[in-house]
Amino acid sequence: MQIFRPGADTIAKVLLASCGAVPILLVGLAYSIMSSPYATGEDVTRNQPVPFSHEHHVGGLGLDCRYCHTSVEKARFAGLPPTETCMTCHSQLWTNAEMLAPVRASLARNTPIAWQRVNRLPDYVYFDHSIHVAKGVGCTTCHGPIDQMRLTRQAAPLTMQWCIDCHRSPQKALRPRDAVFDPKWSPPQNQEALGRKLMAEYHVRVDHLTDCSICHR
Repeated sequence: MQIFRPGADTIAKVLLASCGAVPILLVGLAYSIMSSPYATGEDVTRNQPVPFSHEHHVGGLGLDCRYCHTSVEKARFAGLPPTETCMTCHSQLWTNAEMLAPVRASLARNTPIAWQRVNRLPDYVYFDHSIHVAKGVGCTTCHGPIDQMRLTRQAAPLTMQWCIDCHRSPQKALRPRDAVFDPKWSPPQNQEALGRKLMAEYHVRVDHLTDCSICHR
């Protein structure tokens, strides 16, 4: 007397194979989600109290990054401009523009504009703008083509792997110091050779750049 159907053996093999395949697929799915823009925030444009356009101010008018981000060369944080910086120009230009009403209100009430952070790192990650700038890492290396952004977005994944890749091969990202704040600079064909030369000039050593304590303090 036959107890099991003819296809029972096949079903059993499929179930056994699934026991091994399903965990692998779940891990792959979790990794895909964690590295996707949904988790990293890459290319996400956040609503801001004022639709500030880097394309207009940087790409069009040619404002230097340091005009607004005054602490980028000497502190961990690049800093956000106080309302007075905005009003340097807008007390004379577009003085009644509706989109600039929050700027005028900020000045009148002596309260800062509540900008939404675009590039976010976890609290347990230590990042210092000043050391990257001093070692020849340009703004667009991390922030992308900022001079073409009508609304600011996060241009890179900012994941641990993304940072480590650069720390292992910094020569791919280094540029002359006079080009650090140039949004139109692009790597030359001999970037590898130039990068290694700049590594020596800037005293960049990779011996400990991937140590845990570099980014986790």
